[in-house]
Amino acid sequence: MRFFAHTESDVRAMLDTIGAHGLDDLIAHVPANLRASATINLASGKTEAEIAAELGALAAQNTGASAFASFLGFGAYRHHVPAAVRAITARAEFATSYTPYQPEASQGTTEAIFEFQTMITQLTGLEVANASMYDGASATAEAVLMAHRVTPKRTRIALSRALWPDYRDTVRTYLSALENLEVVEVPFDPQSGAIDLAALERLADDRLLCSVLGYPNAFGIVEPLGEAAALTRRMGGIAISVTAEPLAFGLLKSPGELGADIAVGEGQSFGLAPQFGGPGVGFMAARLAHLRQMPGRLVGETRDRFGRRAWCLTLATREQHIRRERATSNICTNHSLCALAATVYLAMMGRRGLRELASRNVELAHRAAAALKASGMPARFGAPFFNEFVANVAGAEAACARAERTGILAGVALGRYWPELSNTLLVSVTEMNTKSEFERLADALAGDS
Repeated sequence: MRFFAHTESDVRAMLDTIGAHGLDDLIAHVPANLRASATINLASGKTEAEIAAELGALAAQNTGASAFASFLGFGAYRHHVPAAVRAITARAEFATSYTPYQPEASQGTTEAIFEFQTMITQLTGLEVANASMYDGASATAEAVLMAHRVTPKRTRIALSRALWPDYRDTVRTYLSALENLEVVEVPFDPQSGAIDLAALERLADDRLLCSVLGYPNAFGIVEPLGEAAALTRRMGGIAISVTAEPLAFGLLKSPGELGADIAVGEGQSFGLAPQFGGPGVGFMAARLAHLRQMPGRLVGETRDRFGRRAWCLTLATREQHIRRERATSNICTNHSLCALAATVYLAMMGRRGLRELASRNVELAHRAAAALKASGMPARFGAPFFNEFVANVAGAEAACARAERTGILAGVALGRYWPELSNTLLVSVTEMNTKSEFERLADALAGDS
């Protein structure tokens, strides 16, 4: 990336505009001791090569994630990203593209978004998908708001307690500005780890606006989505499925096939590295009957005056495009670069490749579960799981710290999110893990290393 330095007059003009006396004013809120310790003290008169070597030595004091065997998951997953994904998304025409307010002048961007939408509909088994959302959590909240627009007189949202905590928090935050809506958390079965269908059925009356459950859920469990969707739809509610690990679509029946009305989730597994928690690329698909209540924008195919294939904004429901009071949401900014990465990844994998990779993830996860079980740490739940599972680990927090000292990021201790799971550990396994790491994981957690 090229760097153009600001001149002193440029800096002065910007500072004057915001009413600051100097650059130090911009970080005055940071405690003085932290500002002092952040200073890089380099001797003057050094060559570029000497400075590069010194900064490299400083950087080498940090331990990178690649130095650990990682079993972290819980909504963000470590998968191999093919070099072609990075090569294509790094091209200037994509890396610098902005939201296509003038689609006639943004045909490359709009075509990429169209292909992303197409692939999301194929994965979810639904009829229409919008352009990319911010992330899985906000896409989930937007799905609930969309369901409210579809059934505005209903008031009860049945939210699975086995959803990721940040997803549940985001839904509650979005709904906090609306009156007369009741969010009820549906418990999970303590034996299976899946949603308690009997509890959901008790909530399924004429007040039920929607049900929201993970597929797979936060524990990696493959939820009985078909049964939950049938319960919801029988009472006129909207069935919403949420998927944070979309690689599971390579093996599982699609949400649409199982009766979901809206399918949302996080597409980070498709060509985006976890990298400090972002960026993500949320997705949303729905039935055609609910098309006009979808947030954001939809890119469609058309023909220009010469009969050539072209791309346009078929539906744009943001307040920037239509009257504010008619906007469904102001979400759906230009995540086209992330959507492009997912599109390139999926095009390279294809149906067969995605299925084979998903199968590999399932196989490795079950091998890891068997290794932990052999060391006295069996799976906590009995229902089928995809590529992450909950293991019974005594003193999970301490066990994680112990494993980290041996170069292993063992997983996520669930007690801080679900008190009843205080002695459990969520372990995520992908194709990036090797079989030799499973025994190391078991030994580290058991304290035998």
